[in-house]
Amino acid sequence: MGTLTGTIQIIPLRCNRMQVAFSLFPGAARNGLLYGLLWRVFGYHRTIFLRDKTCMQSINELWALVADVWQTGVFGINIGALISALGILVVFLLLRGLLTRFILSALRFKVSKTKNLLDDDLLTALEEPIRLTPIIIGIFLALQFLSLDDRLQGLADKVIRSLITAAIFWALYRSIKPLSNLLTRLEKLFTAVMMDWLVKAVKALIAFIGVAAVLEIWGIQVGPILAGLGLFGVAVALGAQDLFKNLIAGILIIAERRFNLGDWVRVDGVVEGTVEQIGFRSTMIRRFDKAPVFVPNTKLSDNAVTNFSDMTHRRIYWQIGVEYRTTIDQLKTIRDGIENYVLDSDEFAHPPEVSTFVRIDKFSDSSIDIMLYCFTNTTNWGKWLEIKERLAYHIKDVVEGAGSAFAFPSTSLYVQSMPDESPEVFMPPTAEKAP
Repeated sequence: MGTLTGTIQIIPLRCNRMQVAFSLFPGAARNGLLYGLLWRVFGYHRTIFLRDKTCMQSINELWALVADVWQTGVFGINIGALISALGILVVFLLLRGLLTRFILSALRFKVSKTKNLLDDDLLTALEEPIRLTPIIIGIFLALQFLSLDDRLQGLADKVIRSLITAAIFWALYRSIKPLSNLLTRLEKLFTAVMMDWLVKAVKALIAFIGVAAVLEIWGIQVGPILAGLGLFGVAVALGAQDLFKNLIAGILIIAERRFNLGDWVRVDGVVEGTVEQIGFRSTMIRRFDKAPVFVPNTKLSDNAVTNFSDMTHRRIYWQIGVEYRTTIDQLKTIRDGIENYVLDSDEFAHPPEVSTFVRIDKFSDSSIDIMLYCFTNTTNWGKWLEIKERLAYHIKDVVEGAGSAFAFPSTSLYVQSMPDESPEVFMPPTAEKAP
């Protein structure tokens, strides 16, 4: 009885529901089986309730952590605002093609009404920088949507300034080529290669200024960098002497106008072909078999270079050999026939502009040689070959019409006398037949 009484006193501490149970079942305190049943029903559910309450508190704490991370999860930036900013940027990226197509179409319509082609070329060059504009706008609006602190806002401003600066200098860089067409009058003073080098130099200058401007935005001073590069350049120059030699040689080649793009040149002992590119270090000459050869500029500067494209006329120099049986009258007829053809044709240059000779030159081993020395008006190789072909036809008609013929290397054998006795004919022995 005392045990039950002690148990009844502990029950209020565990659960108030047990008091309710004893009030409903007064005899439960005296009946151990009924007491145990009530304890299992009301006391067990109280334990579950306490456990459920602890779990809900943990969930609430987790949700509070999630809310805190959502508010200041990435560098103190609200994740919801960050997602919205990314959405703005994605929208501008998707609309980039549509916006640029609309802007470029409107600009093309305006420039198509002008007769000058410069604006068309300029618009074509500026297409890529224009396509960058919607991206810059999208990044700017996305950053403005975020509530950034002073440090991050300063970083965002530098990013926007850098993008705008890069877009401006990129547009200037691409505009150099169309604008260089305005300097075509200077080609009379400078060669086309020099103009090409000038354009490359201006492009390099704009690129350097653009990089320097971006570095200045980020607080990086360019002056100390240049001073350090000066010391570094001295060390590099000592190890790159050939590079600077080729660069100076290239400048001298262009200044002296030894050849231009498209010229047919021959560098003694090196290569013969057509000049396709004159670079800062080497010049590309394409041989007549279409194989490119890259020749260092120092070889072009130090070696003898023959520029066939600067010829005013193309020469024909032949030695025409006729037979020794040709008479003097026949030789005069042949000589006069060839000379009259050359002097009467407009395809050949005439004295005193050039020298022209058709003369009996010498007596060779197997022929009497007639020298033909003349020049054509054209310097085109194909047309020059056609003129040579017609001249060869005419010379053949003249020689054969005069009753002579062309000589060729031959050897004559003269026999003074033959031996009186002929050598004995060797007859090989025949095998005797066995009896």
